[in-house]
Amino acid sequence: MDLRHLAYLVALAREGHFGRAARTCGVSQPTLSSGIRRLETELGFPVVRRTHRFEGLTPEGERVLEWARQILADVDGLEAEVEALHGGLSGQLRLGAIPTSLPCVSLLTTPLLRRHPGITVAVYSLNSRQIERGLDEFELELGVTYLDSEPLRGVRTVALYREQYVLLTDADGPFGERNDVSWAEAATLPLCLLSGDMQNRRIVDSIFHEAGAEPRPQVETNSISTLLAHVRDGPWSSVMANAWLHGSEPPPGMRAIPLVGPATTRTIGLVWLDREPEPMLARALLDVAATVDVEEELRR
Repeated sequence: MDLRHLAYLVALAREGHFGRAARTCGVSQPTLSSGIRRLETELGFPVVRRTHRFEGLTPEGERVLEWARQILADVDGLEAEVEALHGGLSGQLRLGAIPTSLPCVSLLTTPLLRRHPGITVAVYSLNSRQIERGLDEFELELGVTYLDSEPLRGVRTVALYREQYVLLTDADGPFGERNDVSWAEAATLPLCLLSGDMQNRRIVDSIFHEAGAEPRPQVETNSISTLLAHVRDGPWSSVMANAWLHGSEPPPGMRAIPLVGPATTRTIGLVWLDREPEPMLARALLDVAATVDVEEELRR
């Protein structure tokens, strides 16, 4: 069985289009189509539903796709291990991180790259469900996400820090001189919050509800930078994760005030597939994470 044909199938399933899949594989569309037909001939059944365009995979094709992803991931892992035996790790580590954790990812990737200069790192801003899907489909080696809020299946985990929450608000506003603000009080302000597809927003809503409050945001976004722009330029306040303060200052004229009543936290950590052998690039980052006290760095 030709590994290229398995790679064509994985690319086609990801792109949903023959032409785009061919471009990502660096081949012509006829070459990709011919490779998949040869794979079907070898297997003895169709894996792609075709009309004049790609219509998805057959049920048998979906099963083959699962194996193809795993086989290609294993080949990549083998190549990385061989390279390591020849004198050092190389290859690209793909890391998905929820947006609220992005400011602290460099606490891990910087020492990783110093220790292993042959590695490159790709960091993607993804929500928790996208991270889960990326791991399942072998598109990511590791994720940084919540460990204790929604079910995590088929993965191993290690905690990094406890996410805490602050109210980002006008220094001249009604709570601007306070040392802390209750969640119920924060709900009375005009708010800009992350959108409902973000796990952070679902957590924030649950804490508001626990405090007996109902936030009614006027602006919702899945972009931290867009959220900050609205807080900076408009009358809105926002609930932010404390990791955002790592290496950043609140916008001019704003304050970040701890939220209490309840003063709650959620655990952020690394997740990776529960499989053996562990990918060497993933293990390299995990070894670095064991030496970095992320929570202490954030506390500073």
